[in-house]
Formats: sequence, structure tokens, C-alpha cells
Amino acid sequence: MATQPKKINGAALTALVVTTAIGSGIFALSSDLAAAASPGAALISWLIVGFGVMMLASCFNNLLTKRSDLEGIFAYGKEGFGPFVGFISGSGYWMSSWLGNVAFATVCMSALGYFFPVFSKDNSPISILVASILAWSLTLLVNHGIESAALMNAVITICKLIPIFTFIVVAAILFKGHVFTAQFWGNMTAPVTIASVGGQIKQCMMIMMWVFVGIEGATVLSSRAKSRKTAGRATVIGVACLILIYVLASILPYGYMTRAELIQLKQPAMVYMFQHMVGPWGGAFISIGLFISIMGAWLSWTMLPAETMRLMAEQGLLPKRFAKENKHGVPTLALMTTACMVQAFMIMLIFAEKAYEFAYSLCTAAIVVCYIIVAAYQIKYSWQNRATKGNILQLWVGIFTLVFEVVAITLAGLQYLFVCLVVYIPGIILYMYTKKQNENRLLTKHEWSATILICSGAVITVTMLVMGQIHL
Repeated sequence: MATQPKKINGAALTALVVTTAIGSGIFALSSDLAAAASPGAALISWLIVGFGVMMLASCFNNLLTKRSDLEGIFAYGKEGFGPFVGFISGSGYWMSSWLGNVAFATVCMSALGYFFPVFSKDNSPISILVASILAWSLTLLVNHGIESAALMNAVITICKLIPIFTFIVVAAILFKGHVFTAQFWGNMTAPVTIASVGGQIKQCMMIMMWVFVGIEGATVLSSRAKSRKTAGRATVIGVACLILIYVLASILPYGYMTRAELIQLKQPAMVYMFQHMVGPWGGAFISIGLFISIMGAWLSWTMLPAETMRLMAEQGLLPKRFAKENKHGVPTLALMTTACMVQAFMIMLIFAEKAYEFAYSLCTAAIVVCYIIVAAYQIKYSWQNRATKGNILQLWVGIFTLVFEVVAITLAGLQYLFVCLVVYIPGIILYMYTKKQNENRLLTKHEWSATILICSGAVITVTMLVMGQIHL
């Protein structure tokens, strides 16, 4: 008989939000943002993205409190718009989670490459082999108990934040105002205009959205939390901490190096910048922190997709066997299925260029689908209960969140969203099998229409990719 999993407290859930989001992106932020924008445009971008993400966190907080009967990020789509939308949301989240693991695997090898040159190419066969061993090791760890992994995650969070905070403090001390303001609005290639600043902001979107992927971690594990209120509060506190950390870590470097120098830094940029600041030991210090950071985020993202598949199976969106738990209360089949997907995609990356950028862009696009559906349900629920105090405010929170997510993914790159349509197809087949088993029918009329639309979009996307009309 499976033992009852221990409940996760607020501190552990807050740590989960922070450590799930802080993975590899923060260590490349300074160089990535410098290539995209000047300091002024980057600050405006952080203001926009920070506001949008806080609105999203407020949606999670509100829905976790008022709809405590719903479990998992996809449950809002199912409750508000039917089982097929719930399946689309859950599949998008699951897809995003394991693609995030692939992104972590590639940059993890880059971190090791600082010490061992054999790993300097993140998608070489030897790098993929070692990354695969790490991925399966984390899978086995999670398979021995989600609550134990969450406790370890809290410890990892503390350990990995030390080098990040050290970098921020040193960067603040070495900050030079005249360097920061030298090209405050300029983009180095064109005169400063509203259009040029707008273009810089557009280029920042995918970079900034990627580093916030994972803030819903407390929501996904809300059924394991001591209370839904605890999970909601952990999400808001975690996001506030993330915004502060990201802004400092990405903006302060503009006052230490020129944009041209930042752009020329090898990746991960924070490693080589700190080496420049304090000497050779600095690069090793940040590299170790990067490795710990990735392992912590990787651990979180090994838990989350398996938990999503378990909840989807329990709610009739996937075959029941995916909900079967081992003696530690872990859905082993869901966990192993996800691990196999990660493994298959990592092997494919041997033949890819810019593997890390492709993986994180696809990951971000997939999860935006879930965020849009959450915002839509927030709007619907708040409107239906508008007579209750506070729900008019929550209605506007949902509207702001929906507009932000739609505009952001449009600016960041719709082509990645189109590619996600291709990955949805195998999941739809599983969904159809489940419907046949449970209801003795495949799909409803509306579900068939949506499926045809998705499949048509997937075919068009593949055709355009082959013809070179879509560039990733």
C-alpha cells in the first residue's frame, strides 16, 4: 500500500517557485539582454514583464484560494471550458516541463565545460551521454518521493543563491554611472527613435519570459501543500523575489561593461564577467553556482511533469495507468514516460544548432498556452461571481494577464507556438483512447473541430519549416 505523502510547507513551496524559475537563464541574462537592448529599453521591458508576471501570480493566488477544489494548472481549463481545453492546457504544461529539462541538460554541460573542455560543446555525443546519466539519476531520486525531493530543493535554493547574490553585490560595488548612461537608449545600429526602442523591447520578450517559466510550480504541487492558501502565497512571494533578483543581475552589468563588451562575452556570461571582476576564482565560483542552480531547477522540473500527468489521468484526460503510484506516492509510469521523452529529444539535439536557445524558446511558447487559459478562466470566474466583493478587481487582473500573455508571445515568436502544434498530436491520440475507454466514444463534435484545426496547423507548420518559410 502506498504511504501518504507528507505535506509541503510554505517555505518549501516558495523555495520551489524560486528554484524552478532560477535555472540557467539568469547566468546568461546580461549578455542576452545586451544583444537585444540598451539599458533604458531593458528597464522598460522589465517593468512590462514584471507587471505581467505579477498579474499572472495574482491569478494563481486568487484561483488557488477560491477554487481550492481544483488540482493542477490544467484543471482551470477543464472547469471553465471543458475537458479538451483542460487536456490542451495540461499537455502544454507537460511539454514545457520536459523541454525545460532538455534546456537545462545542454547548459549544464556548458557549466562543466569551464572545468573540463571535453564538455565545451553542449550537444556533443559525450555531453549528451553525461547529461543523460544526470537526467536518469534525478528521475530515480524523484521516484523515491516527491516530498523528499522538495526538501532537497529548498536546500539547493539557498546554496545556489549565494553566488548569485555575491555577483550582484560585487557588480553594485563596481558599478560606473558613466558606463551605464553612455548608450542608455541607443541600439548601436540605428538612431534612437520610439520605433527603435520598441524593437529592442520586442527582442527582450522571449529572453525575459523564459526566466519566469516555472512560477506555477506551487500550483502544480498544490495538492501536496499544507493548504491552497499557502501555495498561492508562495507563488506571489516567490515571483516578487524573482523580479528583484533578475533586474539586479541583468541591469547592473550595464554599469560595468559596455554593451559591445557584454555581447562579446562567452556563455554563460555571468561566469566570465565575474572572472573579469575578481580574477580566475570568480569564474569557478559562479560555475559551481550555475551547476547547483541547474540541478535544483532540473530536479523541480523532473517532479512537475510527472505530477501533471498523474492529475490529468485522475481527472480522465489520460489513461488511468498514468495515475498509478508506487509505495512512495510517486506516479512511476508518468515519470518514466517523461524521462524517455527528455532522452529522445537530447539525442536529437546532437544534430541541432543552438540547441539551448531552441529548447528554451519552445518550452516558453508551450507554457504560455497554459498561462493564457488560466487568465481566461480567471476572467470567466470573476465575471460569474462579480457580485462578490473583490471579484471586479480580479476580473481586471485576469484581463491584464490575458492581454500580456497574448501580446508577449506574439512579439517573442509565434513560430515556436506553431511548432508546439506538432507535439500535441501524439497526446491527442492518448486523449482519444481515454475517451473511448471512459465514454465509449472518441471525441465530441467541438473536439473533432479543434483536433482538425490543430492537425492542419501542424501540417502547415511542418511544410513551412521544410520550405524555409519559418525560421527558428
